[in-house]
Amino acid sequence: MIFIGIDCGTQSLKVLAWSPDKDECVSSSCSYDLIPGLPPGHKEQDPREWTEALGKCMRELKGKGVDLREARGIGVSGQQHGLVVLDGEDRVIRPSKLWNDTSTGPQCQAIMERAGGMDGYKAEIGNSLPPGFTASKILWMKENEPGLYERVTSIMLPHDYLNFYLTGEKSAEAGDASGTGYFKVEERVWSEKALGWIDPDRELSSCLSPIIASGEISGKLRKSLADQWGLPGGIPVSSGGGDNMMGAIGTGNVSPGIMTVSLGTSGTLYCFSEKPVIDPDGEVAAFCDSTGAWLPLVCTMNVTVATEMVRNNILRETHSGYADAVNSIPPGSEGLLMLPYLEGERVPPVSEGCGVFLGLRPASFTPAHMARAAMEGASLGLRYGFERFKSLGIETDEVRLTGGGAKSGAWRQILADLFGVSVVCPDNEEGPAFGAALQACWSAGQADIRELAAGSISLDENTRHFPIDGNRETYESLYQLYSQFSDTLVNSPVFQSHRKFINR
Repeated sequence: MIFIGIDCGTQSLKVLAWSPDKDECVSSSCSYDLIPGLPPGHKEQDPREWTEALGKCMRELKGKGVDLREARGIGVSGQQHGLVVLDGEDRVIRPSKLWNDTSTGPQCQAIMERAGGMDGYKAEIGNSLPPGFTASKILWMKENEPGLYERVTSIMLPHDYLNFYLTGEKSAEAGDASGTGYFKVEERVWSEKALGWIDPDRELSSCLSPIIASGEISGKLRKSLADQWGLPGGIPVSSGGGDNMMGAIGTGNVSPGIMTVSLGTSGTLYCFSEKPVIDPDGEVAAFCDSTGAWLPLVCTMNVTVATEMVRNNILRETHSGYADAVNSIPPGSEGLLMLPYLEGERVPPVSEGCGVFLGLRPASFTPAHMARAAMEGASLGLRYGFERFKSLGIETDEVRLTGGGAKSGAWRQILADLFGVSVVCPDNEEGPAFGAALQACWSAGQADIRELAAGSISLDENTRHFPIDGNRETYESLYQLYSQFSDTLVNSPVFQSHRKFINR
């Protein structure tokens, strides 16, 4: 007996086959790219990339000796906030605008104005509306592609679309729906008011799929795909969820007291909560989770995207060489600070920001210093989110790391020093894909989701790092400098002038 977990990310799609009887996982992955040549701030991907990658991964699993005939369920994790639109014949009619697309700032402002401002919007939804959320993408399409917009009959998120591809059934789930900007997180229903603020001239609710509970199935696997991949016909596909919600399940973050931090293209921090957590400043997202509870979350947009740019364009090294470079420079990078707001940032809210190095001197003007400063700069943004959680009464004494960046021992130590708590990785590195497999097992009626998480997730103690006192003091000073510099940059007339210059 095995359960299949699918994780559709920004850079690749992963498929994991988990055997609860043998406690074994086998995984495969297939990379893809963003559509090139788009204007700054526009981030798009063709959903066909995801379905083609899924087929390749299934074939690769078979090549690794996985007997897919033993599959008893499938779960899907998807990158949040992306807009997938279908026409009346259920065809995708344009590429998906993704979570990191920051081109819709004007549309966010227009929606806010129709809502009567932030207070009115949050009173209805429970969240603020950053440009990455789905709502402003719909209005952007209406204003910029009216011909295509008139053809839209179905509006989906990436994981919703993959569920539809697998089953032929249309559904949505509260965790992922929480990041759309038109879903009421406390009541777990679509918001007619918010949909009216997006488009007062159209009944957008007719384009949305019904919400199903996290423990339900979205449908059964299509016979054509079962035959093609060698899976049993009619096996259930669970409700699925957003990658953060599945990452929470996959790291055992399904009860109070644990914090998960994901180090991927973006960085996210999230915790389990038995009730909604509403941030008056709107920086902590009040999301539902994918177990029937809630998942307060902070998302920073520039994490491995920043370190990879430095690694590829400045250091020109392997990941191992990058780690050596970081370890060769002391904490604090000898005064070199990087703000990694390469194409804007969500938290802190710098939607039209840019990257900045502060403190360049002859001694620190080296690729190794820049490598460490990039890793520290991305981590300082995560510390900002950590502090926002503390301000809302959410604290933890253990952070569980997931994502590609979590493989770096140097990065784990930086985060332990910045957070002041121990950090550790689960044994299974594929948090969202594993979470999707666990949810599939739960939806198939095998066990309760919390029992599954408790019994199936172990920690790799070799990856545990504790704060180091001397480093803590250095990073406390660096964080204060980061906070002041970030505020100064955002509010500076010089920055405003520079923004106009680069946007000409």
